[in-house]
Amino acid sequence: MSESRGFTSTAEPLSVGNVVSAAVRLYRSHLKEYFLLALKAYLWVFVPVYGWAKCYALSALIARLAFGDLVNQPESVNSGERFVNSRLWKFLGTMILMFLMGGGIGIGFMIVVGVLLGIPAAMLGLQNGNLANIGIFVLIAIVVSIVAIVGFVWLVTRFYLVDLPLAIEDNVDATSTIKRSWELTKGHVGRIFLISFLAVLITLPLQILIQIITTVIQLIFTPLLNDGSPLFSLIFIVLLLGIILSSNAMILPFLQTVKAVIYYDLRSRREGLGLQLRDREI
Repeated sequence: MSESRGFTSTAEPLSVGNVVSAAVRLYRSHLKEYFLLALKAYLWVFVPVYGWAKCYALSALIARLAFGDLVNQPESVNSGERFVNSRLWKFLGTMILMFLMGGGIGIGFMIVVGVLLGIPAAMLGLQNGNLANIGIFVLIAIVVSIVAIVGFVWLVTRFYLVDLPLAIEDNVDATSTIKRSWELTKGHVGRIFLISFLAVLITLPLQILIQIITTVIQLIFTPLLNDGSPLFSLIFIVLLLGIILSSNAMILPFLQTVKAVIYYDLRSRREGLGLQLRDREI
């Protein structure tokens, strides 16, 4: 896909509703192919290392295909898969870097929170059981917790688009795709979080339905499993695994499509991309 960096668009950003609406239309128009890609991605999870990279790449491929429709450069699944496969080890490298960064950030947060709570606790002398001091410490703990949560969400959102530049743009590797996400999300954290949160809420009915179905299956199979039959155990595991994989394969494409629309929106105002949802398909 062609690049057009260096152009700054004056177009207004898409509203939260427009982003979600565009994602829903894309998702509905390509449900079958996106679902099959997501299912294929989840099946690769069972293969260590190589399979994890394939899963990550196929997940990013869904966003690549959605983005291609948004800019009126549609691409076949086979063509897109060849592209992401050519960067398979870069996807693995990105996963490793994000894991290491996530671990480092998590440890850093725990240290900072521990210090921010430990110092007041020592100064207030909580061991003396003074109710006023305990109340003050509780308020401090609440404030520190809120700040920590906000800071964590801010950081996670800055890395929200990590997989898309690697799946779409030219001359991108494991480190530059992380930098690209950081660059694109600058100044838009609140809006991106709101859109992604709304997208997750939209998937809740399906998740609740799946939870009900799995609960019913467990209730049906519980007396059968108590008999120790290996056949019923196998059927139970296959049913649950099939339901979990299928439901996740329904949800992942929608979340990746939302991500593709956000990515388009951020690039459009920086680089002059044009949104062209094709009426014959969407």
